[in-house]
Amino acid sequence: MEKKPAVLLVLDIASIILLGIATYLALVYAPTEAVMGQVQRVFYFHVATAWVALLGFIAAGLAGIVYLFTRDMRWDILEVAAVEISTVFFLITIILGSIWARPIWNTWWTWDPRLTTAAITELIYIAYFMLRQGLEDPERRARFGAVYTLVGAVSAPITFFAIRLFRTIHPVVIGSGDPSAQGTFDMASGMLVAFLFALFTFTVIFIDLFWHRIRMGRLQEKVEQLKHQVMG
Repeated sequence: MEKKPAVLLVLDIASIILLGIATYLALVYAPTEAVMGQVQRVFYFHVATAWVALLGFIAAGLAGIVYLFTRDMRWDILEVAAVEISTVFFLITIILGSIWARPIWNTWWTWDPRLTTAAITELIYIAYFMLRQGLEDPERRARFGAVYTLVGAVSAPITFFAIRLFRTIHPVVIGSGDPSAQGTFDMASGMLVAFLFALFTFTVIFIDLFWHRIRMGRLQEKVEQLKHQVMG
């Protein structure tokens, strides 16, 4: 495998340092929310992981479109990398949301519009990998995968806007929300610092992991090419 670029090594180190600082800001620096208490601190990583997941899902959809036009396998590698990382981040989002919901809603899960669309989105992308596993031909796999990511790229924004389109108990912290939402709060300056830093941190972490996954994808493609040559 090719030598790791110096910039990627810097990103690795920066990701670890930034995550440590973001954790401190979320758990220590940010003031305790008056009504919800300590559990509100989950909010910073909950939203940050959701942000990078959405970013990756949209990037995968765009990569899928480019692949369909160019048939260049490099775009398929980018697409898979984005979906894989974002699916994991979105699962973390759902888990953190459940932890936040338990003391606020008195339940780990409820079929609220936001939660329902989030579950559907996660299942769509899990099915994406099942689809790819079932196809042996690389070009056919890439073609079907590219079309499938377009469906996912539509479902992801719907999940994001669900709390603004439907009546929901899910809080809308940024912008006006439904008066029936449970868990809404106003961010103090310390909270805003922790929130914005968490967004920045997870964006850097996403870029770092994305780069690593692309390098791994290129190696997998070479292995697959060698396998076909030997079998051919």
